[in-house]
Amino acid sequence: MAAVLVSQFHARDAEGRVYSVHEFQESTPSADGLTAVTTYKLAIGDRVNKLDENEFLLVQSGVTLIREPEASVAS
Repeated sequence: MAAVLVSQFHARDAEGRVYSVHEFQESTPSADGLTAVTTYKLAIGDRVNKLDENEFLLVQSGVTLIREPEASVAS
């Protein structure tokens, strides 16, 4: 089972530390065959679970992370 990096973003914990989170999509579909399996990991490899659209949980430590808003680029 291979995974492809599809996105990366920053998230902060309650103490203000910033984490680089990578979003991967597995090449093997889910058991129902209809949806792609998406996993999240920190850049250093720690597993991350998605709780809702902007909230994530570090599996190893139980720390909650909030996704940083996308920075807009001025033209």
